[in-house]
Amino acid sequence: MTLAPYGIGSACAKAILLGEHSVVYGAPAIALPVPALTVRARARRVADGARLATGLYDGPVMGAPPAVASTVAAVRATLTALGEVADGTGLDGVDLHVDSAIPAGRGLGSSAAVAAAVSDAVAAAFGARLGPEARHHAVMESERVAHGTPSGLDARTVVSTRPVWFHGGVADDLPMGTRGAVILADTGSAAATLDAVAGVRVLREKAPRVVDATIDALAVLTTGARDHLAADDLDAVGAAMNEAHHLLTTLAVSSPALDHLVRHARRAGALGAKLTGGGRGGCVIALADDVEAAERIAARLRAAGSPATWTVALTARAQVIAA
Repeated sequence: MTLAPYGIGSACAKAILLGEHSVVYGAPAIALPVPALTVRARARRVADGARLATGLYDGPVMGAPPAVASTVAAVRATLTALGEVADGTGLDGVDLHVDSAIPAGRGLGSSAAVAAAVSDAVAAAFGARLGPEARHHAVMESERVAHGTPSGLDARTVVSTRPVWFHGGVADDLPMGTRGAVILADTGSAAATLDAVAGVRVLREKAPRVVDATIDALAVLTTGARDHLAADDLDAVGAAMNEAHHLLTTLAVSSPALDHLVRHARRAGALGAKLTGGGRGGCVIALADDVEAAERIAARLRAAGSPATWTVALTARAQVIAA
């Protein structure tokens, strides 16, 4: 018996330079693809049943645990878009393998990247290719399971090769200068994105004027940074990052571990440093003048306790420098 060929899909991690949390309320955000961290999915048509193999679960899709519910949602949404699942409730006829190098729960877009890779792989296994918007819909269906009310920023950035300006649900390429690099440093603890987003929402209900003013201030910083990046004014971008971290701290989405790495990044010569993603754990992002400075800062952050760092050049196309 000849086995059906595999369809292949891939996507990468993302990091938010500026705009996390405020983007949930319609403010702009700047995000970067992180090609050092990728997801690869392989899907194959089978006669019946549906199986899923990931680092979290290996077995039938029916009865899969909540930990992979968002991945199952991506499969279901893709098959529904292809007309293979008429009512969108049942799953059959696909064998899926997912290999991810993106650490989960770090604010790096792991769930969106997995969903994008899965959607492309499943579609290819059925001899099809979803258009960008159909794939985006499938990823967003998965993200709603993972995060409740996603902004769409992760879904757009994990399939991009260029820095992204995201505003009002629309993603555009971001004009960039020719200098600089960013360092991502893992705290070693998972981000509590759902709790952080919910916490900001509760805080806004209690003190709407204060939180809205903070969101507006984050929006001003992000908009200014767009122009500073295009002009290669990295000092101004770094200052915006530092102020953004302070504002995010007032929203109670930082943590002692994040603040610790932010302090060490600045002491090591970073132009700016802040949390990235949902916060309350996860990663920090720091800005350096050039790759050499970035590598020195990354070494200091590892010495300060970060179990892993990744460095990405700030260019018009995402480039891996070191991991």
